[in-house]
Amino acid sequence: MDQLIYPKALKPGSTIAVTAFSSGVRKEFHPRLDLVLSHLRNCGFEVLEGECLRDNVKHVSASAQQRAAELMAFLCDDSINAIAAPWGGEFAMEILPLLDFARLKAAKPKWVFGFSDISTVQLVLMNKLGWSSAHCANLMQLHADETDILTRQTLLHLSRAQKGYICEQQASSGYQLQGESFASHPNSLLNVTEQTEWKTYPANTNVTIQGRLIGGCLDTLQYLLGSEYLDLDHLKQCFSPEGIILYIENAELSPTAFKRALLSLKFKGVFEQINGLLIGRNAVTHNCGKEISSQQALDDVLGHINIPVIYDVDIGHLPPNLVLFNGADAKVSVSNGLGQIKQRLV
Repeated sequence: MDQLIYPKALKPGSTIAVTAFSSGVRKEFHPRLDLVLSHLRNCGFEVLEGECLRDNVKHVSASAQQRAAELMAFLCDDSINAIAAPWGGEFAMEILPLLDFARLKAAKPKWVFGFSDISTVQLVLMNKLGWSSAHCANLMQLHADETDILTRQTLLHLSRAQKGYICEQQASSGYQLQGESFASHPNSLLNVTEQTEWKTYPANTNVTIQGRLIGGCLDTLQYLLGSEYLDLDHLKQCFSPEGIILYIENAELSPTAFKRALLSLKFKGVFEQINGLLIGRNAVTHNCGKEISSQQALDDVLGHINIPVIYDVDIGHLPPNLVLFNGADAKVSVSNGLGQIKQRLV
């Protein structure tokens, strides 16, 4: 990455291509998919629907070759302004060796937005090409009637995202622990039942972290770090002197697997290379038959590192989600239990 590149802000008439480069959408979820695609159109966007979308077999919408070819076609099409997957999945990693990054260097940068396994591709596009992306609510969550402010403002922030934009967000007032199935309830909205509280290490302190944002889903990020697809040393040099704020979230790792993943980051020296760490709400809310909890995993590893940590942030699989612009210069703070983030697109 020679420099960070922000794609052009979305506007009425912008084309959003929709392709499932990880998990696809089975038939029973098509009514929900049709609703969110109609919402994009009603917002004034043109929608280009890919062929790798309306099916899901063995956790993927199509073969790795087909998914990679369609994503490449959309990334190289300069009439397209953004690319959205319906949601994440399991195996975005397997398309990475099939992407032609030399060819993509000549393409117009595009917003790739969403979270979960979508972040697997987002981080690689930053590392290889310098493209920023938006870690935010997934397409399938963008219902026209959604009232949650963070989710509702996702497209608004993308419509303002250009160099110089200052994006300020507050922690949500509450979050969803369990929601209705999109299959049986296509019009379901976030079921906010739990009170949001951003927490810190050291505990119960006011914490401020500043630096450039990089992050995604720990389930896959742990395997990319140290590979050609995610070179933290390289990114740290690119984002000097501001340094890096790493944000992560756990989707499916059991408490023991979560602890191993955090220890792996520690052993790789990741915590020594960053200014601070943001951790999303842990989606694994039960112990999975283990003798420790996910909270214990956090305490065991992060209670003993020498950087500030803010956790239970609005990031990940217990929505809502902040809009986090990868590469943005950010200031994240918790004061008297209240969290906020200010991002500058520089």
